[in-house]
This record gives sequence, C-alpha cells and structure tokens, in this order.
Amino acid sequence: MSEWETGCCKMNCYTIDDFKSYLTRLDPGFLEHSEFRSLFKFAFQFSREGTHKTLEKDIVVVLLQMTLSSRNNAHVDQFCEFLTATEGNLRITLDQWCSFLDFSVNISVDCAGYDEDDENCAWPVLIDEYVDWVKASKGNK
Repeated sequence: MSEWETGCCKMNCYTIDDFKSYLTRLDPGFLEHSEFRSLFKFAFQFSREGTHKTLEKDIVVVLLQMTLSSRNNAHVDQFCEFLTATEGNLRITLDQWCSFLDFSVNISVDCAGYDEDDENCAWPVLIDEYVDWVKASKGNK
C-alpha cells in the first residue's frame, strides 16, 4: 500500500466526497494573510494537470470553496456563481487565482469602491468582468 493510500485510510477517506469533507475540516485560519496566500498559490499549482499552466473553471470552483470556506470569504459563493454562469471553456491563470484572493480581501462584497481605471491597482480582466456581473445582478434584484 502506498503512503497516500495509508494516509487516506487513517483519515477514513475512501471516496472523493470523503476527501472533500475532510479537507473542509482543515482550518488554515490561523495563518496570516501572506502565509495563507502561499498556501492558496500552492493549491492552484498542485491542482494543475501535467504541463498546463491554467485550471478549468470547474476545478477552480471546487478549489475556491475548499480553500476559502474557513476564512469566511464573502466573495466565494458569488464568484463561483459567476464562473459557473460564464459560458465557454474558461480557464483560470495563476495570476487571476491570486488576484481574486487579494481582490476578495480588499473589496467589499457589493464591489463598492472598485475602480477598474485605478492605475495603482491593475486587476485582471476576469475581475473586471466579475465586478460588472455583480453590479448587473444587484441592479436586477
């Protein structure tokens, strides 16, 4: 039996759902932001397939929920809904992944105060599109 299998048996993780459930119980909430950012970046890099430098949006949705659920990040559910609603084969880059974390820490959930023309803070286009989506959905409610 491999080390991986032995570890999974010790944690009573026999299915993907068991593993997902176990991961959500691992609370990195004690990490300071810079330390957590390193862990967040590692989660992205670890999840890449082969030589791909991007992740499919479906994987990103699951990873965001697993990594940010313990940090009470108000943007996670909204951003996951945005990604799911986005048509096409959207792939997320490491820059977009890390930028979302910084964005979610610095910008309120209603995106008030977000300025895409702020030359001191250049967000990826994906973040601009998310903000437009949030503002449009708030206007429709």
